[in-house]
This record gives sequence, C-alpha cells and structure tokens, in this order.
Amino acid sequence: MTDTLRTAQDVVASIDLTGTLALVTGGYSGIGLETTKALASRGARVVVPARRPEVARTALADVAGAEVDELDLADLDSVRDFAGRFLASGRCLDMVIANAAIMACPETRVGAGWEAQLATNHLGHFALVNRLWPALCAGSARVVVVASGVSHMHWEDLQLTRGYERWEAYTQSKTANRLFAAELDLLGQSAGVRAFSVSPGYILTPLQRHLTRAEMVDAGWTDEDGHAVGDLFRSPAQGAATQVWTATSPALAGRGGLHCEDCAIVGPITVARTATDAAEATRLWQVSADLTGVDAFAARG
Repeated sequence: MTDTLRTAQDVVASIDLTGTLALVTGGYSGIGLETTKALASRGARVVVPARRPEVARTALADVAGAEVDELDLADLDSVRDFAGRFLASGRCLDMVIANAAIMACPETRVGAGWEAQLATNHLGHFALVNRLWPALCAGSARVVVVASGVSHMHWEDLQLTRGYERWEAYTQSKTANRLFAAELDLLGQSAGVRAFSVSPGYILTPLQRHLTRAEMVDAGWTDEDGHAVGDLFRSPAQGAATQVWTATSPALAGRGGLHCEDCAIVGPITVARTATDAAEATRLWQVSADLTGVDAFAARG
C-alpha cells in the first residue's frame, strides 16, 4: 500500500486530547494498539479492556495514559462485570472505539450456543455500549464501530446452526456492526451521542491468526515468507488512521450515522443501499437486545 496514506499519529498531530477519555476494545494488538498509541500521544486517557489483560499490560507498558481491565466480549457476564466496574469509577467517556474482532475462525460456539464471530464482533459490543450508555458524555461522545465488507443477515438462522461457513459468519458479523452503528446513532443523537462505522482496509495483523500461510498465499495476500504482496495491504498505523480520525476529527462534530474510509466520509451507513437498511438496523437492535438482555433505550416510545 502506498506510503502516502496517513497514519493514526498523522491524524491527531494537531489535535489536543488532554482531558479526554477513550475506550478501545482490542486496543493492545494490531490496529487497536496503534489507535491506543495515537490517542495517548495527544493526551487522552485510554481504557483498554482485554480478554488477556497480562498480554495487554505488556504491550502497553510504554504507553503513558493507557490502562487495562479484563473483558471477554464473548462472555456477557464479563461484559456486565467490566461495565459495572467502569460505571463505578464515575468517569465520562468521550469516545468508544469498538475495534476488537475475530475473523474466519473454525466453527465455535460460546455462551448459549452463539456463533463466536457474531457473539464477539457484534453482540459483545452491543451489550458493552448499552451497559456503558450512562457513562457516554452527553452532547459530544462518539462511538466508532469497526466494520468491513458487507453481506446479509441470516435472520432465520443467525447463529448459522444449519451450515457454518467461516467467511459468511465473518461478513454477517461485520454487516451487523454497520447496522448497530446506524441504529445507535438514530437512538443516541437526541442526547448528542453519535455513532459511525469505519472500514480500515487490508492490514496484516493477528486478526489473520486462523488462516494458514498457504491460504494467504493462495489468496494473493502474501508470499511464501509471509510478506504482503503488491499494494493491497497497508501498515497497522495506516489501518488505524480512519478510526482515529472518525473518533477525533473536528470535521465530524455534531454529525453521525456515517460510514468512513481512508479518513473521509463515504456517505450514510448502508448495507443493501436501499430503504430496507433502516428496518434491518431496527430489527437487529431488537434481536440483539432480546439475546443479550440489555437495551439502554428500552423505555423509548
């Protein structure tokens, strides 16, 4: 990928984040680590919830302003406990970056038999943001949901019990990420809390841990030595730029419901690019609330 792409550090170079508080899931690896470093370098305090807190503390040992707590997004009890600890601190979140994800894993069931990619990438973040809703700074907070390509929701079999295909499971979870951000923005904008989805582009990170070297070679992603081929891939610092830009750019103040790529607005968050998007987003919100038992907006008319 061209070296002219901005990095996360470039994006915040002229922004003072002193006194702000961010939460970055997966903020100790890959583009999440670059996100944490960039925000902290400009004065933000960054909370990094981690399934492996000891690994996170090691990765963030030299990042002043980063703090680690335990959280497993695939475990709703863990989500509840983390959110409870955070709310007890009485602090106000200026930004939440829902960055953590798993990709193309073998069929795995968690919790109540949920498909692991949907559970981790979407349902865990849904429950987390809803539980943290009281801590989001009214009038200014931003929630940035890291998405990717889109597919469709398997409404009659969301957990893919009638046939599991790992890439279809991944793209369904990323479709859910976009729909979640769209509905959250709709529900939260009256309180001044806005939501966005972003696509970071192709980056070689631990996200590919479930892919073999041969699979990545066959896909044309890497050579036999594991090095990126051609100009498709960008560095983790470049991949983190769009989510950092979306979370901090003054150009997005008071705006939301947008999908961003390459540090720019692509347009409104869409999936099918039809009027059904809004209905799909509302449907997913209700299904997610029913599955997780959490809905910060349950009393809405």
